[in-house]
Amino acid sequence: MNSRTDRVASMTQDHSTTSQGPLGELSHALTMSAREFSALMKLEPHGPDVFVGISPEYPWGRIFGGQVVAQALRAAAHTVDPKFKVHSLHSYFIRGGTSEEPVRYEVDRIRNGRSFVTRRVVARQSNGAILNLSCSFQIEEDQAEVQTFEMPTDLPGPEEIENDGWGWLLDERNIEFGPGDARSAGWVRIEDEIGESDILHACGLAFTSDSIQFGAARRTHPIQVSREQHHDVFIGASLDHAMWFHRPTRADRFHLYEFRSHGLTGGRGLVSGQLFSADGVHVASIAQEVLLRYIGD
Repeated sequence: MNSRTDRVASMTQDHSTTSQGPLGELSHALTMSAREFSALMKLEPHGPDVFVGISPEYPWGRIFGGQVVAQALRAAAHTVDPKFKVHSLHSYFIRGGTSEEPVRYEVDRIRNGRSFVTRRVVARQSNGAILNLSCSFQIEEDQAEVQTFEMPTDLPGPEEIENDGWGWLLDERNIEFGPGDARSAGWVRIEDEIGESDILHACGLAFTSDSIQFGAARRTHPIQVSREQHHDVFIGASLDHAMWFHRPTRADRFHLYEFRSHGLTGGRGLVSGQLFSADGVHVASIAQEVLLRYIGD
């Protein structure tokens, strides 16, 4: 077979429907516990710098974008000395993934430096690439520590808001704003206990980072509909995603996202925001461009 797509197709055909062999065992194990974050992060080696994972079935059909980002980051970290900590990632969502077959993560070791390590990861399924991610890791350095962003004090806490996520894995509590208020905010956490692994908590933050922000772009649009009606009149998707990790935190504890919209053009909206731990520590910054295409009533 001459292409990577052919190799993924072969891997899917040979293993995704059987419980025989290492990949089949992975598929069976994750199918049984795919709603557990720790199980999603257990990628199976499949050749040099190649890892395979699968997905639970989400209510909307396609794989959750945050999951693919988190798994791609986990794959990259498998090729990096643990003394290096992730400090940024940049990714493009190329096409929607399906939970009906495994995802193959191919890692390219771009650079191994004394202070920084760079990796590129392409996530593939049988129809081609679904995500392209670049990430950078840095060795810990004893340097100046300054926080200039402060957590908003005028927003309700997580105990005052109901969980309106999809019901498992991710506890998501959106804070409502009125039409025309070009921001969104909410409390999010991974529902499962993650343990003490720094990279798994970073992957957990990456997983949660593809939530909350869409509301900021939606409220910017001149045509306003309820969240329940949104999918009837708009096509929406994440296009590209960047994240900077400033300070460590536990992804299985509530943290606050606050996003602002930078406007809409050509059916695309840009949002950026900050992530705070519950005690006010500025944990990360995020920017994402989203598709918000009006299709009519």
